[in-house]
Amino acid sequence: MVSISRRTLFSAMALAGGLTLAACTAPQPAGETKSASPQGTEVSFRHEPNVLHIEIGGKPFADYIYSNKVITRPFFVHVTSPAGIQVTRNYPPDPDKDLTDHDTYHPGLWMTFGDINGNDYWRLKARVEHEMFVDAPEGGPGKGSFTVRNYYWDNAGKDRIAAELVSYTIRVEPDGYLLIWQSTFTPYGDTKQIVFGDQEEMGLGIRVQTQLAEQFGGEISDSEGRKGAKEIWSKSADWIDYSGTLEGKWVGAQIMPDPANFRPSWYHARDYGLIVANAFGQEAMKAGPKSAVPVKKGDELKLRYGVLFHSSDAKAGIDLKQAYQEFLKAIATP
Repeated sequence: MVSISRRTLFSAMALAGGLTLAACTAPQPAGETKSASPQGTEVSFRHEPNVLHIEIGGKPFADYIYSNKVITRPFFVHVTSPAGIQVTRNYPPDPDKDLTDHDTYHPGLWMTFGDINGNDYWRLKARVEHEMFVDAPEGGPGKGSFTVRNYYWDNAGKDRIAAELVSYTIRVEPDGYLLIWQSTFTPYGDTKQIVFGDQEEMGLGIRVQTQLAEQFGGEISDSEGRKGAKEIWSKSADWIDYSGTLEGKWVGAQIMPDPANFRPSWYHARDYGLIVANAFGQEAMKAGPKSAVPVKKGDELKLRYGVLFHSSDAKAGIDLKQAYQEFLKAIATP
């Protein structure tokens, strides 16, 4: 008898489209008040071809697009706060509402690199291929997760040079919706080593709603008390946050690198709505001599970040320092 693994069965069903991957209990019926407690808020998944819809409490949280003809790397779009307000820029940008620069480079939330072995994934000169869901999306009260495997191709599209195993965990926290992103990179095939280069365009990035941009009254801050893109750009800190007032709420996104990463991240912060946590561009970020980070065959490089999407009635309603402590607790728990 031929046995079919859970991941193989999932991949086949997902390609057929329309697959719903709900939590252990059904989403809340229409009209029911959503509980603010993690235990009362279900994380669930709904699959369509090339897109995984993520819902919390039966309402949209984000779309994970893992295959796209134009943006040739996986990314998240339409990421929302607990108030139901979208934090990331519209995808695609609305010319009547949004700044439309870098529409394919900055789709919402992503991790990518302008230089691995000379190949450019940030500017889409080389592609990142989603191979499969290693662990199928699994929801539940206050938490959901899934794991994928990606391959990095060279600029010519002839060879895979690197493999990336990515685990995503979505948690409902008191301060907001926390996405924990962990990527593990290894050389692939005949590639003896991969080398991460030195550029501004390296790492985990978020493009916030245009109305939240510093140009339009939004605020960039970090754990060291610095404010504004000019003061924060190229600096390192425990976390960085981009927030502002939207639809009468204070909403934003906070990036928190894991202190166990191979070195701290410097922040590529821009007043038009971009923040990137960059652990590679040492010279580019004015932090030291030119850097090259090699990963040899048989070795691996792990990167982990937390991204908190938050909302409150007023700016004083979000404690970013406490949110960082909650992230540290979350990653310390097996």
